[in-house]
Amino acid sequence: MKCIGVLTSGGDAPGMNAAIRAVVRAGVHYGCQVFGIEHGYQGMIAGAIRPMDARSVSNIINRGGTILHTARCKEFMEPEGRVRAAEQLRRFGIEGVVVIGGDGSYRGAQALHQEHGIRCIGLPGTIDNDIGGTEYTIGCDTAVNIAMEAIDRLRDTAASHDRMFFVEVMGRHSGYIAMISGIAGGAEEIIVPEEPTDIGALIETMRLGRQHGKSSAIVVIAEGDDAGDAFQIAKIVAEKSEFKDSRVTVIGHLQRGGSPTAFDRVLASRMGVRAVEALLEGETGKMVGIVHQQMVLRPLSDTWECRCPYDPGLSQVARILAV
Repeated sequence: MKCIGVLTSGGDAPGMNAAIRAVVRAGVHYGCQVFGIEHGYQGMIAGAIRPMDARSVSNIINRGGTILHTARCKEFMEPEGRVRAAEQLRRFGIEGVVVIGGDGSYRGAQALHQEHGIRCIGLPGTIDNDIGGTEYTIGCDTAVNIAMEAIDRLRDTAASHDRMFFVEVMGRHSGYIAMISGIAGGAEEIIVPEEPTDIGALIETMRLGRQHGKSSAIVVIAEGDDAGDAFQIAKIVAEKSEFKDSRVTVIGHLQRGGSPTAFDRVLASRMGVRAVEALLEGETGKMVGIVHQQMVLRPLSDTWECRCPYDPGLSQVARILAV
C-alpha cells in the first residue's frame, strides 16, 4: 500500500488533530503518500482531497477541533454516494483510509470496504466514550476535565448563594462524562441514562444533605436521561419539594472544544500510528482500541453491536461520598 487517506467524521473531539498528525507522520515514516480528506465523507464525494506531509501537521497536537473539518453526509448513506466516493479515492490512488469518528462513521467505512474494496481502519474519536471494543475514546478525557472544571466553578457560586445547581453534560446515550466528572467534582447526585431516575430519591438525598449541614448542592445530569433534561428535572424537583431556589447550567459544546489533555494527545498518537501499521499489514474493517493499556484491533461492527459496559460500582462510590 502506497497511498492512504485520513478523514474526521461526525462530531468533533479534542485530540482529533493529534490523531491526524500521527497518521500523517506514521504514513511518511513507512514510505506512504498521505492525503487529507476534508469535511469527512462529504469531502470524499466532492474530491476535497489534498496531499499532506510531516510539515503540514506541525503544531497541531495541542489544538482542539480538526484541521480537516468534519461533517455529516446523508449522500454517503446511499449506494450512489459511496460509488462517487470510491471513484474519487481511486482518482487519487488512495488504497486505504483511516476514519476518525464514531459508530456512524464506521458504518460508512464498513460499507465502503464491502462494496468497493477500500481498506478502512477506524479510530474512536468521540467525547462520549460510548464505543464498544475500547476502554477510552479520543476526546473523552478532555471532555471530562472540562466538565469537572465547570462543576468546580459552579460549586463556588452555589455555596455563596446557598443554592442547588443542576448541571447538564453531554454524552448522547452514555453517562460516562456525567459519572466521572460528577465524582471528581464531588456532586451530591449524578443522574445517568444507564440507571432509572427516581426523583423522590433525589429529593430525599437533598433533604439528608441539609440535615447534615449542607447549604448547597450540585446535581450532575447526563443528556438523554429518561427523566428529561436538566430544566425538566429541576422543574419537577421544585414542584415536588421545598427546593425552589435552584439554577440550571448546560455545559454543552464547551466540552468539545479546547486543547486536549496529555492523555488524549498520547492516546490519539498511539492509535494513529497503529492504524497506519494495521493498513500496511493488510487489515481492514477494524477499529484501533485500547484495552489494558495495549493497542488492539476490533471489528468495526463491535462499535454498534456492543457498548462500553456501565460500571454500577461508580454509582455506589458517588452515593457513599455524597453524604
